[in-house]
This record gives sequence, structure tokens and C-alpha cells, in this order.
Amino acid sequence: MNIKIKVNSKNYELEVEPNLLLVELLRDRLLLTGTKNACNSGECGSCTVIMNGKSILSCLTLACDCDGAEILTIEGLAESDNSLHPIQEAFVNKGAIQCGFCTPGMILSTKYLLDTNPNPTEEEIKQGLTGNICRCTGYVKIIEAVKDAAEKLRILNE
Repeated sequence: MNIKIKVNSKNYELEVEPNLLLVELLRDRLLLTGTKNACNSGECGSCTVIMNGKSILSCLTLACDCDGAEILTIEGLAESDNSLHPIQEAFVNKGAIQCGFCTPGMILSTKYLLDTNPNPTEEEIKQGLTGNICRCTGYVKIIEAVKDAAEKLRILNE
């Protein structure tokens, strides 16, 4: 099957097998390895990307179902001058990155959360990150990073 897809603002026309998962397309065909493939069952959140403005699990999404879609991966989040996005900066500054395996999914879930709720409470942050598992149990620092990112983005958007 032929699909047209935009990934990180770049257009692609690709032939894909009907059973090819989006995570496999991103990692194996487009070499965007920031999106992790851990559980293959939608339980860990490491494969989270943003498709058409919504947070999705790419290990549960067929590539053929993405025809005409716009996808944002962790590689596309950085600013055009290759500086870090404020969410990425907050994760670094608050020490919210340990082994780093969950980080891309956490950051993209945070982006979706802050795009839809720029001033979340701590409870809303926890709810927004539900489904993203940190194997290193760094949740306290991750929540601090989300709060910091929210504040930075509010200042930038004023």
C-alpha cells in the first residue's frame, strides 16, 4: 500500500506492508530511533508520538492508517535552530532523565498535555502522563519538569 505521510514537517511517499506498525516505520524505515519500541502492547508509553495533534501509541498504530497524517516525533520537537524545546530543557534542568528510555514518550505526552492544558495542576499532570512508565521511578522529577515547562511556555506565549 502506498501512503503519504508528513513526519517532523517532512513529506514522505512510502510503500508499506498492511501489517507494518508506525513505530517500525519511524525507527526502521525513517531511522527516527528516538521513538522507542519496548512493550509492543501499549502498556509503557515509550512509543508515544503526536499524530494530527493527538498523542498516540505508535506500537498500536498501523502505518497504513496514517495515510495523510502529520506525525511529530521527539526528533521534530527541537527548535529550528536545533536548540532544545522548552519541555526538553525542563527535563534536563530538573534531572528528569535517568536512563532516558521513557524520556521521548514522556516529553511528547507532556507536549500534548501542555498544548491542551497550559496550566495543569499536579493531579492533571499525573493524569496526563498516565500510561507512560519510567523504569527508574523518576516520577517526582518528571512532574517537576512538567511544571517548569508549563511555566516557561506560559511566559513565552504571553
